[in-house]
Amino acid sequence: MEKLIINVPEEKSILVKQLLKELGVTIQEENVFDGASYKQKLLDVSVWNEEDVKFFEESKNALESLKPQQW
Repeated sequence: MEKLIINVPEEKSILVKQLLKELGVTIQEENVFDGASYKQKLLDVSVWNEEDVKFFEESKNALESLKPQQW
């Protein structure tokens, strides 16, 4: 399948879409960037406090202090 991008005058857009659909062409809608939605998603990202980070540091140090047994 081949992908084409065409510029159609606004007043002819509906007619062109109808003709293309009758020919079996699938029309992909334009992706519109929604800045407000994107900003809200960023605000919903969880934040770690110092206690959370401290737990991971302690776990890392405990693992690093382990020494493998010698046979």
